[in-house]
Amino acid sequence: MRIRLLTPAAAAALMACTSLGLHLNAQAQDWPTKPVVLVVPYSAGGPTDVVARMLAIPMGKSLGQTVVVENTVGAGGTIAPARVARAKNDGYTILIHHMGMATAPSLYKKLPYDPLKDFEYIGQVLDVPMTLLSRKDFPANNFQELLAYVKANQEKVSLANAGIGAVSQLCGMLFAYQAGVKLTTVPYKGAGPAMNDLMGGQVDLLCDQTTQTAPVIKDGNRVKVFGVTTPQRLTAMPQIPTLDEQGLKGFDVKVWHGMYAPKGTPAEVINKINTALNVALKDPVVVQRIADLSSELVTPDRATPQSLKTLLESEVKRWNTVIKAAGVTAE
Repeated sequence: MRIRLLTPAAAAALMACTSLGLHLNAQAQDWPTKPVVLVVPYSAGGPTDVVARMLAIPMGKSLGQTVVVENTVGAGGTIAPARVARAKNDGYTILIHHMGMATAPSLYKKLPYDPLKDFEYIGQVLDVPMTLLSRKDFPANNFQELLAYVKANQEKVSLANAGIGAVSQLCGMLFAYQAGVKLTTVPYKGAGPAMNDLMGGQVDLLCDQTTQTAPVIKDGNRVKVFGVTTPQRLTAMPQIPTLDEQGLKGFDVKVWHGMYAPKGTPAEVINKINTALNVALKDPVVVQRIADLSSELVTPDRATPQSLKTLLESEVKRWNTVIKAAGVTAE
């Protein structure tokens, strides 16, 4: 049997690769040794920001390091994913994003990242229903009156959203599309400013997540609510009918959230973040606060990398069909 000896250069290269592999493995085992940045694509106080800050504390306790929430706002929520996609793949910069990860490829002609190729998946987080609201002195008092009014006065009715690409824009777009009307859309820099102007009477309508709208609805006299966007009524607010049961058949918008890391982040690090996420999803304070916002944390079988990957792939296809049918694009 012939034994082939490595040349000095080949041996040195092999030793270097082995040393690098051992070094990276040791780093993954020691991770984290400093705070982890959780990037949010939207403004402070908005729905996604609220969820991120709820999860950050129990995740930090589980990891043994602070999880710092940073709001990276702009371009319809596309700047934050682009930032994370370019970040060092060491697990210290991660992303929480809603279904905007699935809609961006159809909304934007030039996207500075690929949602399906530029990230590692950590897991799904929660589902958030949405509600259709109006200013408190809007002429309509129920959904049928709302439909009649917007059809007769569509050129006068303003529809607020939290910015191009935000889920409030998509929900409002679907409402107008299925109602057969074209309304004046008013984009804001975040859900908070949009809600403030709705309550102040500066705009007429807003469709947004219950993390943002539930406290206002429960307050009783600051807005009017015309329906929820899921096929079933909300357990926390069963008195509010769905848009589907009131005539917009098949209307179903539920805002799912997921966590991502840059492509190439070590599997050991992803597993540690996923474990911390699952700990946070069971935290009693988080569970209660999410329930108060009429939202639903995912079950453990959905808080996995594979589950989020499968969901994102299917949602990219779904929203591509919807957005093309509505003829909506963003620069």
